Amino acid sequence: MTGIVYLVGAGPGDPGLITVKGLECIKKADVVIYDYLAAPAHLAHVRKNAESIYVGKKGGDHTLSQDGINALIVEKATTGAAVTRLKGGDPFIFGRGGEEAEVLIEAGIPFEIVPGVTSAIAAPAYAGIPLTHRNFTSTLAFITGHENPEKSTSNIDWASLPGIGTLVFLMGVKNLAHIVERLMHYGMAPEKPAALVRWGTTPSQVTVSGTLADIVDKTAKAGLKAPAVIVVGDVVKLRESMQWFESRPLYGKTIVVTRAREQASGLVRQLTDLGAECIECPAIKIRRPADLSYLDRAIAHLNEYQWVIFTSVNGVKFFFERLFENGLDVRALHSLKTASIGPATAAKLLEYGINSDIVPESYRAESVVAAFKDKDVAGDNILLPRAAEARPVLPVELTKMGARVDEIAVYNTLQSEADTDTLIESLAQKRIDLVTFTSSSTVRNFKTLLPDDAAKLLKGVTIASIGPITSNTAREEGFDVHVTAETYTIPGLCGAIVKHFQKK
Repeated sequence: MTGIVYLVGAGPGDPGLITVKGLECIKKADVVIYDYLAAPAHLAHVRKNAESIYVGKKGGDHTLSQDGINALIVEKATTGAAVTRLKGGDPFIFGRGGEEAEVLIEAGIPFEIVPGVTSAIAAPAYAGIPLTHRNFTSTLAFITGHENPEKSTSNIDWASLPGIGTLVFLMGVKNLAHIVERLMHYGMAPEKPAALVRWGTTPSQVTVSGTLADIVDKTAKAGLKAPAVIVVGDVVKLRESMQWFESRPLYGKTIVVTRAREQASGLVRQLTDLGAECIECPAIKIRRPADLSYLDRAIAHLNEYQWVIFTSVNGVKFFFERLFENGLDVRALHSLKTASIGPATAAKLLEYGINSDIVPESYRAESVVAAFKDKDVAGDNILLPRAAEARPVLPVELTKMGARVDEIAVYNTLQSEADTDTLIESLAQKRIDLVTFTSSSTVRNFKTLLPDDAAKLLKGVTIASIGPITSNTAREEGFDVHVTAETYTIPGLCGAIVKHFQKK
């Protein structure tokens, strides 16, 4: 049996810069063999029954030699597997993809090349440096900063490089002094602008700029290490006005997201777009209750209800999942009126073709109660599908109005088995700027993840909450709350965080 190998460029670090075809190759692979510079987020798309193998190289520390990697690719492909070889950047730009392709040709294994966005162009772009510009240069060269150590002579034509408008060196941080010396030796002016971009396109991006005369000292002073791209040329001057990535409001901030993993993507995406580096530490996980008989009974008698109230996106999701499993669809709700807490819940309900009759301006149970003050619900049957751990305000107040409320748990909020080692280490090393809480359950369960000296670990860390109820829970659990969103939504929370740091 012979499989197929996809040599895929994963892009420079920003998970969004992988190609559509590259992502498809990850999703359909039986085996994914990935590098140190491949973004971890890409591995979330690997199929559950697929095999993931790390073969990264970091400095002098090689998990496998190149020969070992080649042999591994061939070994997996000869079992009939679809193998995705995930390489940082582009496989054919100093990625040794050509060597791996040659091995596959020799072994008679079919392969495809999926180009990726190379850091040679992406890192400068994210640093605000256009590699070509009509007013500066129309020539560009990519040069390795780390030639094969087994070669006796250099393949680089150093004498010709000063005549090229923009030079981009990859893998050259350790050899920066040598690169600068060679360029000036062959006539490049000491005043020529130069810059180094480390971890380009990621929230950890750092840029150091100067000239050939001082870039070595500036790099050493900044403690800049690999991986970094070196750019030499007059276009570096444009960074002063064009830098955009490092100017975002949360750039340089590290934020812990405690939301359930299946819900965290929206918050992570918004914070990342604002410049933050996010550490996912889900304090909760969302699961169906073991006993669905109460929900099934309510679904079987939907025609007996006048109202159904949804208090969260999860409530909508799990309710309709079970509705469909019972062989019904949205037509079963044709005679019911609906209420939703918050625009996100209303939007989720609209995905099923149902407009909410009530969406209160304030996103909490008390606001729903206030909205029902104008309704005559005496004698009405109201279905309330929500979390098992929800506050009792809603059913209590509606019952006082004369309604009969069936409060049915459609999901449970459970404590997650989060990786606390990374979290605690980051807190201890003061690398965390802010922790987010999006519900009272995230607060309580996050506290259980921390050791007894939690107060000491969180000293100097900003705590941000999605709303006053969550903030009150946080204070009850001993947390100092610094940010409370005025609008109790994910965008509202992100906006409050930005406002907080802008004030500081």
